[in-house]
Amino acid sequence: MKNIPQKETRRQPKIKTEMNGRGLTVHAGVLPVLTFMGKLMFRERIEEAVPKERGANAKYRFIDAVQMVVIGLMAGATSMAEVVKVWADEVVMKMAGWKAIPVDTTIGRIMKLVTQGDIVELTGVIHRFRGKVWKRAVRSGQKLRSALSDMWIDVDSTVDGVYGNQEGAEVGYNPHKKGQKSYHPLMAFITETKEVLHSWFRCGSAYTSNGVVEFMKECMAYMKKRVRVIFRGDSGFFTGELLEYLESVSAGYLIKVKLKNLVGLLEGQKWEKVKGNAGWEQADFWYQCAGWNCARRFVAVRQLIKTERGLFDIPVYEYFCYVTTERLSSMEAHSCYGKRATCETWVEECKSQMNAGHVRTGEFLANAALFHCAVLAYNLLKWMALLTGGVIQQWEVKTMRLWLIRVAGKLTKGSRQLTLKLPEKFLHQEEWRAWEGMSLSVEFG
Repeated sequence: MKNIPQKETRRQPKIKTEMNGRGLTVHAGVLPVLTFMGKLMFRERIEEAVPKERGANAKYRFIDAVQMVVIGLMAGATSMAEVVKVWADEVVMKMAGWKAIPVDTTIGRIMKLVTQGDIVELTGVIHRFRGKVWKRAVRSGQKLRSALSDMWIDVDSTVDGVYGNQEGAEVGYNPHKKGQKSYHPLMAFITETKEVLHSWFRCGSAYTSNGVVEFMKECMAYMKKRVRVIFRGDSGFFTGELLEYLESVSAGYLIKVKLKNLVGLLEGQKWEKVKGNAGWEQADFWYQCAGWNCARRFVAVRQLIKTERGLFDIPVYEYFCYVTTERLSSMEAHSCYGKRATCETWVEECKSQMNAGHVRTGEFLANAALFHCAVLAYNLLKWMALLTGGVIQQWEVKTMRLWLIRVAGKLTKGSRQLTLKLPEKFLHQEEWRAWEGMSLSVEFG
């Protein structure tokens, strides 16, 4: 009788844990970010723009608080206490050249020093950083259409509910929790690069389009003259005042129409079938709404939903209508507007994955400054992805954080040189090398 070999039994070895490892970190990916920020002269530019003076005995400056919040949010912090926990990592401290870190209440007190003018200056710095990054991208051969000709921007608002009585948090439009106090930020995204072009931190009672003309004036102030901006927005931005302003600065628009008599207006139009799209029809007409100074081009499509049978068969349609300056057929405009749905994912990415608006104090302007720090953190990752290229450009913040920032490492010192040692093999190693390589090689003029 043949001997049947016994299958090898694999047993998990007994392992004990000790929390006394030194020089270890789970945020090794912060190093390329800090390198990139150094190349942008991040600290110098922000300190120049917002030179907040503190007492003679003050150990930390405004730029220290900004850097702590930006890096903390990139690492996944959802509160001021968690921002400090990220920086309690001695390797992160050494990589940034810090010997000690402030407590969370100190960061909060520093942020409460900001004024409305400081918020404007901080926003301006973000635009100047963008200019440097885009100039570098174009110089390296990337065909950034938004930097050279047409720039499509998606504008949207988002509701950020709060618990408590923070200044400026008011009851307003809140589809998730009616009656809850909230903030209502307004954000504009550049479609091509997915970055935040401009943002306002607003009280919760602000309507979607409140101040949108002033908002767009600020956007246009940072645009190069040769670039044509095309505004894309939902029906909350269907206002004659906005359309007039956009036309006055030769900007384009594609905005969903909101009218009380819209269906009646559309039923009276001349419809034609859309070739290759069974059940779809389109119409193109000019219309002047009450209060407008001129007629504007409307494009509409409708889809046959069902036919109600009776003495006479009655078709039932679903209608979609837009006002636009662009040379698009009705169906092309409908398809182009459909791409705006991705803007809502960017809003959620910035709000939920970068925690914009989640790190707060009790004061409105301090919360506005913290919100803009989150926007800056979000844009920094998008800019690094843009310059790195490849698959990283397609990754969301949570993916970049998981595979590029939360990387295990050990900081060692030898021959007067600090060395950050990474695992010999880990997932997305090639992408990490490209990410780090870009941060080391990039230079801004």
